[in-house]
Amino acid sequence: MTQKIKTWGNKVFVTRKRSLRDAVLAVFSVALIMSVSLRAGAQEAEGEFMEELVVTGDLRSLPGESVESVFGFDKSLLELPRSASTVSWEQIERFNIKEIDELVALAPGTFTQSFFGVAGGLDIRGTPGETYFRGIRRLDNPGNYPTPIGAADRIDIVRGPASPIFGPSKIGGFMNFTPKSGRAASGQYLSENEGAISLTTGSWNKTVLTAEVGGPGSVAGKDFGYYVYGEVEDSDSYYDNTATDQTLLQASFDMDVNDRLRIQVGGMYHDYQGNQVAGWNRVTQDLIDNGTYITGTPIPLDTNGDGSISHQEFDANNDGFTDINPFRFDFLSSPEDLGLPPGTDFGGGLIPGSPETLADLEVLVGDLSLLALQNVGTAKLDGSDVLVAPDDTLESEIYVFYFDMMYAFDNGMELKNQFYYESYENLSENAYGFSQFQEAWVIEDKLVLSGKIESDGITTNWQLSPSIRHTDFERGDDYTNEYFDRRDLTGPSTALDRRLLSTRIDDDYTEYYIGDYTNLAFAAMVDVTFDMGLNIIAGARYDVLDLESKQPFEKLLFASSNNFCFPATAADYDADCGNALQADDEVEGVSWTFSVSYETPIGVRPYITFSEQSTLIAGQGADLGTNSIRDGGAFDTSELMEVGLKGSLLEDKLYFALAYYEQERTDFSAQSIVTNQSTETEGIEFELRWSVTDKLLMTAGWSNTEVVNINTLDTGYRFSFIGADDLPNVPAEALYGGTLGGNVYRPGRSGAVRAGMPENVYSVTGTYDFNERFAGHFSVIHAEETNSGFSGQVELPDYTLLNLGVLYHGDQWMLGVNIKNVTDEEYFRSNFPNLFGGTIVLPELPRHYSATLQYSF
Repeated sequence: MTQKIKTWGNKVFVTRKRSLRDAVLAVFSVALIMSVSLRAGAQEAEGEFMEELVVTGDLRSLPGESVESVFGFDKSLLELPRSASTVSWEQIERFNIKEIDELVALAPGTFTQSFFGVAGGLDIRGTPGETYFRGIRRLDNPGNYPTPIGAADRIDIVRGPASPIFGPSKIGGFMNFTPKSGRAASGQYLSENEGAISLTTGSWNKTVLTAEVGGPGSVAGKDFGYYVYGEVEDSDSYYDNTATDQTLLQASFDMDVNDRLRIQVGGMYHDYQGNQVAGWNRVTQDLIDNGTYITGTPIPLDTNGDGSISHQEFDANNDGFTDINPFRFDFLSSPEDLGLPPGTDFGGGLIPGSPETLADLEVLVGDLSLLALQNVGTAKLDGSDVLVAPDDTLESEIYVFYFDMMYAFDNGMELKNQFYYESYENLSENAYGFSQFQEAWVIEDKLVLSGKIESDGITTNWQLSPSIRHTDFERGDDYTNEYFDRRDLTGPSTALDRRLLSTRIDDDYTEYYIGDYTNLAFAAMVDVTFDMGLNIIAGARYDVLDLESKQPFEKLLFASSNNFCFPATAADYDADCGNALQADDEVEGVSWTFSVSYETPIGVRPYITFSEQSTLIAGQGADLGTNSIRDGGAFDTSELMEVGLKGSLLEDKLYFALAYYEQERTDFSAQSIVTNQSTETEGIEFELRWSVTDKLLMTAGWSNTEVVNINTLDTGYRFSFIGADDLPNVPAEALYGGTLGGNVYRPGRSGAVRAGMPENVYSVTGTYDFNERFAGHFSVIHAEETNSGFSGQVELPDYTLLNLGVLYHGDQWMLGVNIKNVTDEEYFRSNFPNLFGGTIVLPELPRHYSATLQYSF
C-alpha cells in the first residue's frame, strides 16, 4: 500500500492507494474467517443446494413486507397513505443497479440531476432528498461521495417530506437503507450460514470484488444472527483522468438476550477515492446538437511561474478585485431597455438572448479584453473529454455505528432505544478553481415507546418518541475565481487554467464555518384502523434547536465571491462586509401529519395526506452559515398535500399506486442553493408492479413533475453564470477566458420552473425466468427534453435508455452479463442547472457492459 500525505494547517489528509491484492485479501479473509468460526454454532445444512434461481417471481417487489420508514408503524406499501417505493436486494442484483441514480428505473419521481458526476443523494420530486440508515437521518451528502448500495437488503424511497417521527427533513423526500442482516424477513434467524463471493468486471477496467457471509450462532446459550459484507473497487472510467478506488465494510449483529430484550449492533466503514466530473465546458446548443466545440487558450496569468494561478494573480490591476469575472447586476441600464414600465424591479438583469453586443457590454461592465481567447478554432468533442485534471481528487472516509435495544413488556408495549453515530472527512479539489474540506460528526439517541389498544371494531397503534441529536461541523469552501471555461478540453490542464487551491495552502477560503447544533424533540403518532376499512394516521412533533457557527477571520479571502469587502480586522468584519463572523440562535418548530385512507372490498385504497414538516437548512458538509443563523434562514417548514389511489388486484399479483401532490417550502428566502432550495412542486406519479406469472415480472413508472423556484417566482430573476448562448451577439470566444455572471430576468411561472428536470419521465422493466437456471431482464427509461440552465437558451434533447441482461445460476455458481445503453444513445444531464447550467453539462455514458461471477455457499 502506498500513501500520499496532504496537510493544511493542523489538518492531515492521507491519500491511500491500495494494491488490488491487499483489497482482495482483506475482504475475502473477513468472509472466510466469519464463515468458518461461526459455522460451529449454526445448524448444518441438509440436502443438496437448491438447483434453481435463488429468487423467482416477484423479487420481493410486491407489497407484503412492513415499511416502517414512512410512519414507523408496521404497514405495507399498500396500506401506507403516502407515495413510496421499495427496491429489494433481489431487484438490485437482477437489474444490476450499481448507483442510486439508476433507481429511477424502479421508483418514479427519482430522476436526479448531476452533482458533478457524483451519485451522493437522490433528487426526489425534482429537489434534493435525504438519506436515512435504519430510520435515522444520515449526515448531508449531496455529492461528497457515491452512496453505496451493495450492502442493502432493501431501499425504501419515500416521496415528500418525512413524517414527524423521523425529524426535520427536506421537502423532496428520502431514501431509507435497511442493511443485510442475520435475521430473515420472517423475523427468525437464518437457519444456517450462507454467503457469497463475487467478481465484477466490465468496460473501462471495472473491477469490483465482494464477499458476504451471514448466519446464526449462539453465545452462552443466547441465539444471535450476524451478517458481514465487504466490497472493494479499483476501476477506471469512461471519463478522462477519472478512476474509483473504494472499500466498504458493513457488519450487523442481532441477539435475543432473553425473552423480552433484544439488541442490534452494527456499523459501516466506507473509504472512497475518486474525483468529481464537471463534464463539458464552453456549452452551446451547437455543442449539444453537433459536438462542435470552440477551442482556444486564455491569456496567461501565472506571473510567478509556479504552475498555478493564485487569487492575487487574478487581480492584474491590483485593486483587490478579480479582473476576469465581472459579476454584475446592471447589464441593462433601465427597465425601459427591456420594454418594461418605469420602476419595474428586474434586478438590473439580463434578458436571455438579448441584443447586447460586445461593445454594449463593455460600456456597462468595463474592458473585457482579459476574457478573450487566443488561437480560436473549433473541434469535435468526445463525451470522455471532460473538465478533469490528473490531480483532481474527491476523498471521503465515513464511519457509522449503531446500537439498538428493544424491550417487550407484559402488557404488549415495546420500548426501543436507537443510538446512532456517524462521522466523515471529505476533501474535494478541482484544478479549474474549486476546493473544499469537510469534517462532521453526528450522534443521535431516539427512544420510542409503542403499544396497541384494541376495542370493539377499532385497533389503535401509538408511539411516543423523545430524541436528542447533536451535530458538529467544520467546513472550508473555496470557489472564488472558479472558471470552467479557461480550460480547452482538446488539451491537458496547464498553468493557463490551474488555480492555486485553498486546501493546499490552508488560506484564502471563500467561506469557512465551524460550529454545532443540537436538536431536542418529542413526537407522538397514532394509527387508528376501523374494521369497516377506514384508517386514520396522525402525528405531531416539537423541535427545539440550538444553533452556533463562526468563521475564522484569518482564513478568509478578501475580497471574494462571498465578501465584497476589505475589513482591516476581525472587529471590522460585520460592519464592512455585512456578514456575520459568528452567530447563534435557538429556533423551534412544530411538525404534523394527518392521513385518511379506506380499504374497499375490491382491493383498492384511496387516501389523502396533509403534512407540515420542519426543515433544517444545512450545507453540503452538514454545516450552517453564520448569515443564515443571524437572519433566521437556517430553519423553515415544508407543506404537503397528497391524494392517491393504491390497489392490489389479481389475487395480489398486481400492485399499482397513483398519486397527485402539491408541496412547497413556506419561506422563499430561507434556502441553500446546493442542498435545499426553496421550491414549490406539483406533480403526478404512477407505479405498477405485476407478477404476471411465476416466471415473468413487469414494472412500470411515470412521473410528471414541475418544480418552481419560489424566490425566483417572487422576484422574476435569479443570479446565474452567463452562458455563450445567453448573449448571441457577443462572440463566445470573447468571454471564455473568464466568467460573466449576474441576474437573469425570466418573469412569470414558466421562467421560474427549475431547469434540468424533465417534465415527464417514463420507465418499464421486465424479468423472465426461462427455466430453473436462465433468466433475462430489461429496463427502458425515457426522459423528455429539458433546459440545461435557468436561462433556457440551451436545450438537452430527450432520450430513451435501454438496458439488457442475462443470468445463469448453477448449483453454487452464478454468472450475470449486462449491457447498459444498448442503443448507444447520446444523452446529457444538467449540472447545477440554476447556477451553472448555461456553462457546463455532463455527457452520459455510451454503451457499456459488465459481467459478474459469483460463488455462493
